[in-house]
Amino acid sequence: MSALAVVTPTYAPDAELFAHLHRSVLAHTSDDTVHHVIVPDSDRRLFARYAGPRCRIWTYAEILPRRIFRMPLAGVWIDPRRPWPPLRGWVAQQAVKVAVTALLDAKVVLVADSDVVLVREAVPDLFIQDGQVCMFRMDDGVHELMTDHVTWHRVARELLGLPVSAPLPLPDYVSSLACWDPAVVREMQRRITEATGRGWLSAFTSYLQVSEFIVYGVFVDEVLGAAPPVNPAICHNRWDRTPLDPAGAIAFADLLPPDAVGMMISAKSGTPMPARSAAIERCSQITGPDGSHP
Repeated sequence: MSALAVVTPTYAPDAELFAHLHRSVLAHTSDDTVHHVIVPDSDRRLFARYAGPRCRIWTYAEILPRRIFRMPLAGVWIDPRRPWPPLRGWVAQQAVKVAVTALLDAKVVLVADSDVVLVREAVPDLFIQDGQVCMFRMDDGVHELMTDHVTWHRVARELLGLPVSAPLPLPDYVSSLACWDPAVVREMQRRITEATGRGWLSAFTSYLQVSEFIVYGVFVDEVLGAAPPVNPAICHNRWDRTPLDPAGAIAFADLLPPDAVGMMISAKSGTPMPARSAAIERCSQITGPDGSHP
């Protein structure tokens, strides 16, 4: 069993972002940490350059059942056993993320989006306390105006066989860089199968809206009752969709919390690569050349 693994779903439009992330994984994790990268079949050749002892390239075809096929022009997958609703790309990405994590023999998995970079040393001891993997949770983070999050909570409860109604506000578990316990993910899959009477993948992908992070969080908190340690500062996030110039990116990096191991500037912001690079460089100045923790 390895101590740590990293899982990232990505695709061709995010290739340049992924390059920054992968370099940071190599720089800030131990030599036995493998970066598991999940890409569409058509993008395998583009990402094949990264394959090696510390990077495993997975394709959707390796993970999804063979009967599920992709309709390229529509950007969806179709399961002949359940053709409606179709499997949307965003939901497929979540499903393969769960599937790959469940296959890994690691103590803890860092699930990292392409627009994340690691900025400090990421060692397992940072993510495991008293034998439990830490989890991102923002208590009372979901309110009635966050309609997508409210839907994701409802869907999670349906998948897990819990009473659908839960009083607001609700905890938010969504993060660009999250810690998952593969053993817990496997338990979650079994619970979904038992609660729905269907294979976990078929049940999970039957929804047009679902959040893997909220399903995991609700499972840990309400099914297992595990009360894991919470580490809300694992990633310094900027979700805003407006682009940053280099000065703005540096100013954002200057706010890096002392316990953050990652930084994320949303890909949807359209922030130019020079500005991103400026933020990454500023983080390296803050943390020092070895990315050590204060």
